[in-house]
Amino acid sequence: MICEESYQHQCEKQHGQKEHTMTMRVDHHKHHQERRTSSPSSSSMTSNLEEEMLEVVNLSGMALLSLPNPSLNLAHICKLDLSNNHLQSIPESLTARLLNLMALDVRSNQLKSLPNSIGCLSKLKFLNISGNFLISLPKTIEYCRSLEELNANFNKLIKLPDTMGFELTNLKKLSVNSNKLISLPYSVTHLTSLRTLDARLNCLMFLPDDLENLINLETLNVSQNFQHLTALPSSIGLLMNLVELDVSYNKIAALPDSIACMRRLRKLRVEGNPLVSPPMEVVEQSLQAVREYLTQKMNGTGQRSPTKKKSWGFGKLVKYGTFNARSKKWAREERDGFIMPEYRTIDGLASPRYGGMFSPRRLFSPKTYFSR
Repeated sequence: MICEESYQHQCEKQHGQKEHTMTMRVDHHKHHQERRTSSPSSSSMTSNLEEEMLEVVNLSGMALLSLPNPSLNLAHICKLDLSNNHLQSIPESLTARLLNLMALDVRSNQLKSLPNSIGCLSKLKFLNISGNFLISLPKTIEYCRSLEELNANFNKLIKLPDTMGFELTNLKKLSVNSNKLISLPYSVTHLTSLRTLDARLNCLMFLPDDLENLINLETLNVSQNFQHLTALPSSIGLLMNLVELDVSYNKIAALPDSIACMRRLRKLRVEGNPLVSPPMEVVEQSLQAVREYLTQKMNGTGQRSPTKKKSWGFGKLVKYGTFNARSKKWAREERDGFIMPEYRTIDGLASPRYGGMFSPRRLFSPKTYFSR
């Protein structure tokens, strides 16, 4: 689409048909533009005319190793698709001139970094950089303040820019699955427009606190961080608009009690965790059963462990005064019971110090024999 003559030499044999289609698309826009300009001009038509001048450039799947110099004015491009090529870099000068670009797709290339000039894309709304070899993102990406969707899956990201969440306030979808992230920056909690956060298949050790600031979050997926993620912050229960929560295949032993407060939650996945609270038999029942369990635990009215059975015979003996239950000495021995705090050898137990432990009254203490 960047002028047929620029790519004729490179792609004519393998991509002649696609090249022709792209050229026809450009010609169609130009023809439409000329038809509009021939009509009487007015100030109300200025913005519409500017939109008609914008072009969609599709260079996907052309086995490009680099980008040739375009003959088309880059300021006229609103969508640029460079996916499924062999690009190892994007020129700084290219992104600096894409002033009206709203969608950039460079997925499935061999990019190891993004140009710092990506911060010049002030109108960019959709950015897909998945399937590359990116280790980090440039800090300047936070200047793409119109960004609504960022897809950075299947890279080698170790960390995200610390301050990106403070500026990307229009971001609605952040997808960074299948990377090597150890943590998410605290600034992520300032993405108040965020609806989907996908951070599965990473090495996350914890989630940031203050998650309650994500007031519009509907889907949170932090599954398959395996042995790294061992706990969830209690603030996760304050995500009042959350509909789907996936924390499966981690090392979480207890869900926060606050999850019982998530009334809009419709899907909860926790399999693959060594859960103790709530027990898996509760989880397997239903989401409502999990809510009830966590609510009871939060209110201190959870199921108590069953009381030990007592011998009716000894109880009657105490009741009728056979043993003086009010005796201070007996009460002390009753509290002590027959307790062995640590392993002792036979010789040690036979010493005078431990001889009293085998007295009849100790052996028949209510906490040692009759309470079993």
